[in-house]
Amino acid sequence: MAQNAAHSQEPADNLADQRAGAGIVVLSSSMQLLHMNRQAAELSKLINMAENGGAPAKSAQGVLPAALTELCTEVLKALQVRTEAKDWEQFEVKRIAGNPNQPVLLRGFGLPDRGGIQYARLVITLEELGRRQQLNTDQAKERFQLTNREQSVVENLAKGWTNKEIANALKITEQTVKEHIKHIMRKTNSTTRTGVLVQVFRS
Repeated sequence: MAQNAAHSQEPADNLADQRAGAGIVVLSSSMQLLHMNRQAAELSKLINMAENGGAPAKSAQGVLPAALTELCTEVLKALQVRTEAKDWEQFEVKRIAGNPNQPVLLRGFGLPDRGGIQYARLVITLEELGRRQQLNTDQAKERFQLTNREQSVVENLAKGWTNKEIANALKITEQTVKEHIKHIMRKTNSTTRTGVLVQVFRS
């Protein structure tokens, strides 16, 4: 009997591996890593590789991707203001990181503690955006009437790049990048960079 139970368990495990749910990372307010599940470790590796131009991070152990630490910093800032658990019910900080061909959606939120910010926790979930949500900037370009330059800006936004990094890559000024982003936001009817990416991924 016990043997049967063991057998029926295997397909479930395989299925769970294929489903590979969200990656979860929990940090203390001093940015100390408290928990990271396997999926989060895998996705962090992917993001690290994208951030390092395809090369694996030198010490893959315990190195959180820059996109993830930046997100944590934003969550920490929000925790100074959103000090009650209910303040986080409708609020999260989002960004898209990693390689545009394998984008990862990061969502961050805080778990405030009555004892003060030093006891608060940061929770980040990492989710691979499904293949059907593949970044197809050609479709987005048609749908939103983007120029070639705007399309390039969107592709770099999807990498989680800053305006400065985009400016360097496209050999234009940071001010020009800001102008492009403003136009893209208007065309996609978005108010944030993440909003733009959500629209583009939907197109």
